[in-house]
Amino acid sequence: MSEIRVHITDRKGVSHQVDAPTDMNMNLMELVRAYELAPEGTIGVCGGMAMCASCQFYINSDHDLPEKTDDEEAMLSEAFFVNEKSRLGCQIHLTNDLNGLQVELAPEGS
Repeated sequence: MSEIRVHITDRKGVSHQVDAPTDMNMNLMELVRAYELAPEGTIGVCGGMAMCASCQFYINSDHDLPEKTDDEEAMLSEAFFVNEKSRLGCQIHLTNDLNGLQVELAPEGS
């Protein structure tokens, strides 16, 4: 399989089912940008370096995800609207194991 289906709820509460390539080393933040599911300049501000929380997502499915890195933990500790399901989309690389992943974009921070 070189493509998976990801269910993304945008910041307006609209649900999108999108196809995502798994052979391009793409991450969740890049997927949202590719489908233009967030206004330009509001997601991935740091370019995917885990140095901002503009790509914070809530993981709403039970997929096994990689452990949070120290950088991701540090960034989430300073972010707004964090809960136990929060992850940075730039740190979630799209793999075949994530088929059916369900996520929701967290609100923009203040």
